[in-house]
Amino acid sequence: MKRLLLIATFVFLSLAGCSSIQEAYKGNPTPKDFLSNDKADIFMCEGIVYSNVEGVKWVLELDYTIGEQIVEIKKQKKKAFGYRDGNANKLPVGTVIYETNTPVLIAVVDGEEIPYLAMLEG
Repeated sequence: MKRLLLIATFVFLSLAGCSSIQEAYKGNPTPKDFLSNDKADIFMCEGIVYSNVEGVKWVLELDYTIGEQIVEIKKQKKKAFGYRDGNANKLPVGTVIYETNTPVLIAVVDGEEIPYLAMLEG
């Protein structure tokens, strides 16, 4: 009986330790992390979520050069399930996203350049 209790305790502690490790490492943010906020403006490219950073002061001060097209928005999607590269929640279908010589990507909508930044876990 003591042996069974000892094994059960060991299994319980092992499982509790694994879940703590998983909580400590969550990885990069996903669309689910943003789409519950009505103000979120995101798209996905190469498995990474990019968020609108129009109001970020240091971004507004960047002197960037637009480079090559990296993705075109293929689908507008409000739900996180099945969110893929080329999906956006607010950008219209057909919007072209360009790389720059900075960490910022640029979406061009009706001639307006909108900056987006990768949402990466530190």
